[in-house]
Amino acid sequence: MTSIELAPTCLDLADFTRVACWDPVAETSMIMATPSAEPELFERYHRGAVASYRRFGVSGAMDADVASCADDTAVFWALTDIRGEMVGGVRAKGPLLTPDDSHAAVEWAGQPGETDLRRAIAEMVPLGVVELKGAWTDKESGGTRHRSQMIARCGFHAMSAFDLTYFMATSAAHILEQWRSSGGVVADIPATPYPDERYETKMIVWDRRTFTVHGAADQVGAIFREMAQVQRGLRVQRVPGLATGTSPYESLALAS
Repeated sequence: MTSIELAPTCLDLADFTRVACWDPVAETSMIMATPSAEPELFERYHRGAVASYRRFGVSGAMDADVASCADDTAVFWALTDIRGEMVGGVRAKGPLLTPDDSHAAVEWAGQPGETDLRRAIAEMVPLGVVELKGAWTDKESGGTRHRSQMIARCGFHAMSAFDLTYFMATSAAHILEQWRSSGGVVADIPATPYPDERYETKMIVWDRRTFTVHGAADQVGAIFREMAQVQRGLRVQRVPGLATGTSPYESLALAS
């Protein structure tokens, strides 16, 4: 499959509140919102993330203070099932202005790959990049694999809405395949023992110009369908300056 340039909505983050899309396979809604627009929803996401990180013995990798975490979050994604129960989520920092804005810089501090990581982030900054953090799914509610795939796609919503070329995340080696399914590429940077020596954490990057080359076919199709949903949702909000008419995502989704 060849690469496809995704045309963004070019929405200013300050004008954004929330938008949602639906995955019929996972029977799950994915809401992208700002913490200020949806404070109660963010608290539910944060409560689930803190509990999940505690369960895996890595509480130190998640800010336990909801207000502090909200201040550090540009947008977040909340996954809810057909009953409205929270079943997962993730948040984003950014758009990053310097490598120091990323949490990855903390994770690689003093490690052999620190210089390479900082250089890689600095190269992405001019074209727009956000960093995903705090991903979790409810293991007891079922549908974990499909919901994990949803989380691996969520950065494309921000990429579409805010004119970003990249999003990035850091991940323990054992879940890299989940992230790679949506077209992420593992950076050629030495792993870091974060949050502790049990883990070999790597950096993974998504590029809107090339993700179709690297992503699984079902994930790429779902990305285009969700982008169509997101752009329709943004038009319904009548955001000033938002283009009308059929979006490139709707055309590609109909063709997929």
